[in-house]
Amino acid sequence: MPVEPLPSPPRAAEAPGRFAALGQVASDTRLIFLRYMRQTLRSKVAVVFGAVQPLLYLVLFGPLLSDLVDVRGFGAGSAWQVFVPGVLIQLAMFGAGFAGFGLIADLRSGVADRLRVTPASRTALLLGRVLRDTVVVAFQAVAVVAVGLALGLRAPAGGIAVGLALVVALAVSVASLSYAVALRTRTEDSFAPILTSVTLPLMLLSGILLPMSLAPGWLDAVSRFTPFRYMVDAARAAFLGDYATAAVAEGALTAVVLLVASVALGARRFRRENA
Repeated sequence: MPVEPLPSPPRAAEAPGRFAALGQVASDTRLIFLRYMRQTLRSKVAVVFGAVQPLLYLVLFGPLLSDLVDVRGFGAGSAWQVFVPGVLIQLAMFGAGFAGFGLIADLRSGVADRLRVTPASRTALLLGRVLRDTVVVAFQAVAVVAVGLALGLRAPAGGIAVGLALVVALAVSVASLSYAVALRTRTEDSFAPILTSVTLPLMLLSGILLPMSLAPGWLDAVSRFTPFRYMVDAARAAFLGDYATAAVAEGALTAVVLLVASVALGARRFRRENA
């Protein structure tokens, strides 16, 4: 009489093993984050000056839009409800985009090599850095919103929360990609031109400064191939209080897809680099 095979024992241990691995990654990420966060807090000037450019856009460029409320593309809200969300997305693009310069400095000084020989998870080496960058961008984004409110921005609290959530998701994505490119180039001379060549067209095509609905048809069509366009539109809709719209749904979906793809790419690059 044939005997039925017993369930394979290793499968019972798979789940605990996965949880242990995730716990290790989380613990290592926390340690790396705290290390770089302490480093950042020792140079508070860099954090403050990182928010100066978007604040200058608000103070020096924002008032010029006050008479454009009735222009096509500005909707029923004020010019600030259109301009401030764009500045927030710009902050995430540039603030997190420059993160790769720090990694290049670590590569040159040997810090990256010292971390490489530790038992820390290779994925955590990325996530800890990205988490630090995201916290800094989030702090700067709150400062931008506060200044916007002082200048005349009127937006629902829920809309502001949605906008900040999009900023956080974009910061994670852009920082991950920035680190991946930095590992590839390894020098500022190569990294800087790539960063400028990519971010500037993306900023202009995303309609950060002015809605792309003001653009001619061909430029509006080209901008729809830019993922940041959908995040800008989603943030603007949220600041107007229009939560149940296609723009918010498209922006949220774009943010999630971009975040997952960027972190996966960055983590893969870190694992390959530290193999």
